[in-house]
Amino acid sequence: MISFESYKFAGKRAIIRVDFNVPFDGNMNVTDDTRISAALPTIKKVLSDGGSVILMSHLGRPKQGPEDKFSLRHIIPTLEKSLDKPVKFAADCIGSEAVQLSKNLKVGEVLLLENLRFYKEEEAGNEEFAQKLASLADVYINDAFGTAHRAHASTTIIAKFFPQNKMFGFLIESELAGLDKVLHNPQKPYTAVLGGAKVSTKITIIENLLDRVDNLIIGGGMMFTFIKAKGGKIGASMVEDDKLQMALDILAKAKAKGVKILLPVDAIVADSFSNDAKTKTVKADAIPDGWLGLDIGPETNSGFSTVIESSKTILWNGPMGVFEMPNFAHGTKGVAKAMAKATAKGAFSLVGGGDSVAAINQLGLANEVSYVSTGGGALLEYLENGDLPGIKAVRE
Repeated sequence: MISFESYKFAGKRAIIRVDFNVPFDGNMNVTDDTRISAALPTIKKVLSDGGSVILMSHLGRPKQGPEDKFSLRHIIPTLEKSLDKPVKFAADCIGSEAVQLSKNLKVGEVLLLENLRFYKEEEAGNEEFAQKLASLADVYINDAFGTAHRAHASTTIIAKFFPQNKMFGFLIESELAGLDKVLHNPQKPYTAVLGGAKVSTKITIIENLLDRVDNLIIGGGMMFTFIKAKGGKIGASMVEDDKLQMALDILAKAKAKGVKILLPVDAIVADSFSNDAKTKTVKADAIPDGWLGLDIGPETNSGFSTVIESSKTILWNGPMGVFEMPNFAHGTKGVAKAMAKATAKGAFSLVGGGDSVAAINQLGLANEVSYVSTGGGALLEYLENGDLPGIKAVRE
């Protein structure tokens, strides 16, 4: 593996796969530049070494080729401001203009290519398309962790055209360092906190984690599938009836492996799915008919927090309740605060997955945990398989 830190970029054109899939307002102004900021250290290292940079990314899901609302030209003002320098733009990511602009790039210059997904070949992982992108540069850098689980032309296939000159940027390097800490050499006790709606989407992760963790905390909508499987009454709460046996199998496997599974003992229930609904706190396995569980209860919150605070490694994926509604955000807040406390005491804590990341940012605690992962699907797949197509392509 080539080290990005020690590579000398002087006189080289580096094509960097970034993740500039950012949100816009109605006037096409970028409303959240987190992903752009995250790519800056990698871009600046190449430029300060005396190299030049070609940036490629997707934006949204264009269906029929080029569409103005998916054009990456809309991010140029934000990008220029972030880099404090002008950015050239190729209105087509391959073709004569891209070739010409990249050939004439001078030291310290930045070129942005148009949305890769304007070509179906990108998502199809087309080799010829990947080769055209590769021909623009001397070095390939993958710094888009959020798309590393897809075998697309720009994330995976392109790497084969740079056998001696392919590497990860700072962003992916730090993602992998964080993930490898929770996957390969976690300090004990190790606690995984899983929430979200469904067991079915987390099943492979749970099975993979059972070989590694000491405690598995289960909250969110999926807790009711476990509680019902154990014979509890869950009222009108969300449940996957076809996964009851799977839940029992997980509990049996955990027991056999000496892993402690913590299920909620109480829940905050409501008479309708609304922040203004009537609520009460009941035993999690004795929810009255017609009532639905929308958050973990105070006793559970306190029990979960105690376990989290005494852990040395903590992985969190998925909220504990419907945290978008303030009345059902207590459990998610409790987990976030407990993680921050554990981190302050020296634990390594990793938060990943869209909803958990949104929650930790909303609570202003992102800087009080060890690592917040940028990749939703990529993070989950890496936890499931220990590898991703875009990672493998560079490591090989």
